[in-house]
Amino acid sequence: MSGASELQVVEFGLGNEVFAVPVTLVREILDYAAPSHLPNGPPHFVGLTDLRGQGVPTVDLRRRLGLPAAEPTLATRILILDVPLSDRLLTLGVVIDRVLSVTSFEKAEIEPAPDIGIRWNSEYITGVVRRESGFVVIVDAARIFTTEDAIGVGNHGQLVSA
Repeated sequence: MSGASELQVVEFGLGNEVFAVPVTLVREILDYAAPSHLPNGPPHFVGLTDLRGQGVPTVDLRRRLGLPAAEPTLATRILILDVPLSDRLLTLGVVIDRVLSVTSFEKAEIEPAPDIGIRWNSEYITGVVRRESGFVVIVDAARIFTTEDAIGVGNHGQLVSA
């Protein structure tokens, strides 16, 4: 059992990069199936994923982060996240390239998002963990999917470009 000094995460890959979200947000990990398309969504919104009869809005995390789109492979997964917002619990499907592991980080290992001196949306990042093989970027799911340029479905019927 992890203590208060640890953060348990699901690590996943997008291209050669490694990201993580707190395991407390992950409801399920699904094999990839193409979501049902909804018209007029922003580029990263790919449609609805059926989760036992519930239509879950689904986004392509690669596109949301400004990475090039990639064709799904046998390793592609959809993370079903329950993201707590101030007024509700947002259930969201997130398309990722592959799940790597469930692991724990000591909270002391987590460094703040770097200041790179230019405009960059580091508010999407909770922190980074240094590894021999590179960095693991811990994403802030609440911020990345609920800022003004996020999903946009139901936001006054207008699309806001990312």
